[in-house]
Amino acid sequence: MPRLRQVPREQADKSVLPVYDLLFGDRDPVSSPGTATGTPGDWWTVFALVPEVFEHAVRGFALYRNPARKINEQLRELGQTRVGWARASQFVFSQHCKSCRSAGIEEEKIQAIASWQTAECFSPIERAILAYTDALVYDGGRVADGVFAALQSHLSDEEILEFTYIVAMYDMHAVMSRALRTEFDDRDDPIVEIDGPEGPRMKLKVQ
Repeated sequence: MPRLRQVPREQADKSVLPVYDLLFGDRDPVSSPGTATGTPGDWWTVFALVPEVFEHAVRGFALYRNPARKINEQLRELGQTRVGWARASQFVFSQHCKSCRSAGIEEEKIQAIASWQTAECFSPIERAILAYTDALVYDGGRVADGVFAALQSHLSDEEILEFTYIVAMYDMHAVMSRALRTEFDDRDDPIVEIDGPEGPRMKLKVQ
C-alpha cells in the first residue's frame, strides 16, 4: 500500500473523475484497483489528494505525448526508461519498457538500456541521449561539454529542451513514486542488515 491515503471515487474532486472514468471505468479505484496495463493504479488515487497537483501531472503526460513535440518518440522513450533504471523506480522502468515496444524500439535495445555503456546496438544519437539522461539523473544536471556537443550535432535546440524537460519530469515522478511507495515501487528497501551466525545483535570481536 502507498504511504499516503488514497481517494475513492465518492470523495474525488469532480476534476479528477474524468481520468478515473478513463482508467477504471465505473469501478472505485481504491476498493477495486487495477489498470489495463496491470498496475494497481494507486499513483492516480494518491495524487488525487490534491486536485491541482493531479491536474498538473496529467497535463505533463499530455505534453510529452502531444504530436506537436519535435523530439523523436523513440529517443524520448529511451530517456524515460533510463530514468526509471537510474532512479531505481520499478514503476517508471517497467511502464516505459512497454512504451518502448509501443514506439517500435527493438527488444535488443530495450534489454540493453540498463547496460547501454557497453552495448553495441545503440546509434551515436541514442548513446548521446542515454549519456545525457545519466548526467541529468546521476549528476544533477552536470553535463560534460562532450556529451552536450554530441546532442547538438544531432538535435535542434528545441528538441534538446523538450527532451530535457521530459526527462527531468520523469526523474521527479520516479523519485515521488519511490518516496510514496506507489504502484510497483511499493517495495521494502533491499539494503538491510543480514543476521550473523549468532543473531541480529551479534557483535564483531576485535582481535
